[in-house]
Amino acid sequence: MPDELIGKHILVVDDDPDILVSIKTALSDTGAEIDTAGDGNTAVEKVTKTDSPPDLLILDAMLPKRSGFLVLEKIRQNIKKTEPPHIIMITGNPGTRHRVYAESLGVDMYLNKPFRIERLVEAVKNLLTSEE
Repeated sequence: MPDELIGKHILVVDDDPDILVSIKTALSDTGAEIDTAGDGNTAVEKVTKTDSPPDLLILDAMLPKRSGFLVLEKIRQNIKKTEPPHIIMITGNPGTRHRVYAESLGVDMYLNKPFRIERLVEAVKNLLTSEE
């Protein structure tokens, strides 16, 4: 259903411009406001330096300047919102150690690249509509 996420804010964080464009395009008809960041420091800034942090982060695990794990730790420490954003972590690393660590940090979903974009879009919709 188009426009079902009107009023929601999503931050997509990945250092691969093609992935950023693909995810942004896939989410474009949901009605959500989509913002992007290409490195970990920019992501932390966009989440913690605002009175209105995103409702959901799609966060790559391996990023320049600050890994997705360090981004997540910093966000959890400094969020200005009582409810931290939902997190979907994406990664090209197939190991289980990273998955376990991500889950210990509270990610809602962990997807290994490559993944079906439809699966990501469905997860985003489920996470953001289940809180209403």
